[in-house]
Amino acid sequence: MAGCAATPPAVTYDLNPVEPNLTARPPHGELAIAMPTAISVIDSPRIVVRTAAGLEYLKGVEWSGRLPALLQKKLIESFERSHRLAAVGGPSLAAKYTLVTDIRRFEVDVTRSVAVVEFYVQLVGAGGQIIATQDFIGEAPAPHDDGATVSAVLDAALAKVLRQIVIWAPPKL
Repeated sequence: MAGCAATPPAVTYDLNPVEPNLTARPPHGELAIAMPTAISVIDSPRIVVRTAAGLEYLKGVEWSGRLPALLQKKLIESFERSHRLAAVGGPSLAAKYTLVTDIRRFEVDVTRSVAVVEFYVQLVGAGGQIIATQDFIGEAPAPHDDGATVSAVLDAALAKVLRQIVIWAPPKL
């Protein structure tokens, strides 16, 4: 195939669950974690940056999977590590409550040099009634816009949001 230039593979980054280091207490409640929703630009494995021109993808880098699926996994792992629930899992878990998450922002705003993670979360009962809602925002300084820095600062902002959610949800169950 003469004339075809191979594009180098994207560098892949992952996110980490939070280690909440919370005060020990007996676990209670069961929580299913629904697949998070997001606008199409975020519902992708591509890493988003906000520039003066708007939302763009960072070239040559990506997440290890589609962002909503990756975040669902990190939410489940964070609750597991907190030991605050009797059971936590995906939507197939027959739980009395479901955590429904809308990813509002998951980006590095290069105009402000800050990573911003924003989730709007609802606790929904088995009958569909909304038990509680909360908007969670985490930020972290973003001194550079290279792939390694962007993934690290988004992970740091995510850790703040995950910790807040892990503390917020169990007392409401």
